[in-house]
Order: sequence, then structure tokens, then C-alpha cells
Amino acid sequence: MVPAADDAATSRPDGPIRSETSNEIALITLNRPERLNAFTAEMRELYLAALDRADRDPEVRAIVVTGAGRAFSAGADFKALEGLDAETMRARSAAQRHPFDRAMRLRKPLIAAVNGPVAGIGVAHALMADVRFAAPEATFTTAFARLGLTAEGGTAWLLSRLVGTARALDLLYSSRPVGAAEAERIGLVQWIVPADELVDRARAYAAGLAANSAHSLTRMREQVHAAWEQDWRTAYAYSQDLVYESLDRPEFAELAARRSAVRAAGSGTAPSRPSSA
Repeated sequence: MVPAADDAATSRPDGPIRSETSNEIALITLNRPERLNAFTAEMRELYLAALDRADRDPEVRAIVVTGAGRAFSAGADFKALEGLDAETMRARSAAQRHPFDRAMRLRKPLIAAVNGPVAGIGVAHALMADVRFAAPEATFTTAFARLGLTAEGGTAWLLSRLVGTARALDLLYSSRPVGAAEAERIGLVQWIVPADELVDRARAYAAGLAANSAHSLTRMREQVHAAWEQDWRTAYAYSQDLVYESLDRPEFAELAARRSAVRAAGSGTAPSRPSSA
């Protein structure tokens, strides 16, 4: 269980992570605008705890993450990195209550609303989302090569699967900023929307996903992630097994009955979400 202290910390308007739930959508906000939402160890743990809590909350059906102020995240807070060595970093990682890649293990859709610049480890967090909305002011900068680091937080794995090997290496080698238009063109983001509409558009998209079967969304997320490492025959067989499993679930029968009723009535109205999704 997530400690109550984490709940209190993410409910404070001045905390480094804000988390609120409304209409089945959890909105998690990186909230250190004075430091461009740069991550400290505490902030990272609170963010992972907020993801974990939203994933386990039966009232939450989709999650949106964004940044406060003019940046999504500047990456790691350099003040917190002063004097850090490998042994200390390994000890910190071992002491974490939640795995760094918690976002990759969610059962619910995760949408990133990238409101401004994102760099370093912040890029990894943004890329772990299922899809990304971006404001025109958003930029993506890997930054690791400029700091004498390698691609942290699984960034190389994520980038290569989103934009391909050559583009991933370009972005990692050069550490050049990638603006919103280029990010959309190469597949880093799916939609560019005005900054003042960004979170509302991301929430509306999340609400649309929440109207679908939670079981379907969870299984399809698993399928897509698993397919990265599967050959065709394995992926196809797995997909068929999941279909057979779905056919025996109550929400399939309920939705199928509703669609039949709608078609019979000739109304063309989409069915509402099944009660047991």
C-alpha cells in the first residue's frame, strides 16, 4: 500500500506532485515550476506513487500527466545531483518503493500533455506515456551526451521503437532540441494543440478512452508492449487467446446485446459503457 504521507503530499497545492481525480480521470501535475519541474528523488518517488495509486483506484479509468508553469520537466535537478556517485545512486534505486518504469506497467491508459520543454530524464517519463499531446512551445531534448551520461531511464529503448534507430541515435548523439512540429512528424507526439487547450484536450481524449471496456484497454496495452519482443506467430497466437478470453467476459455480452438492440431500432446511437468493464 502507498503510505498515507504520499497521499497527503500529492493533495497539497504546493507539493512537488499534485494529483486530483475528476470524472474518472486522474490528473497528475509535476509541480516545481520555479525549477522547471526538475526531478528530485522525493519528487520522483511521489510521481511514481501517484501513478501507482491511480492505477489501483477503481474510480480512475485513465491518467493524464502534465507540468506546471512553462515546462513539462527539465530532467533531473542538478542541485540534487551534486556529489552523486554510482554507489549512492544504486542505493537510492534499491530503496525506492516503486519501480522507475511504473508507467510501463500500468493497466490504464496514460496520456502526457507536454506543455513546454522536456529534457533528460523528463523525456523518458514523457515517452513512457501511451500517447502525447504537445503545446506548440514544447521541445524534446535528450541532453545526456552533453552531461557525459548515457541514455538514462530506458530512453534509448523507447526512442528507437517510436522513431526508429537512425532518428533515435541522432537525438541521443546530438542532444539537439526537437520542436513540436518535428516531434509530431517523427512520431514523438500525436497531436499539437494550443497551450491554453492542452490539458482539457488531453482530458477529453482520456474521457473518450474511459468510455471503452477497461479490460480491453488493459489487454491491448499488454499486447502492444509484448509484441515488441514477439515474432508474428507468437503475437498472432497471443491475440487469439485474448480474444477467446474476452468472449467469455460479461462486458462483451452486454455490449454485443446493446449494439444489436441499437441496430434493430435503427437509431445508430453508440452504446454506453458496460457496467462491469
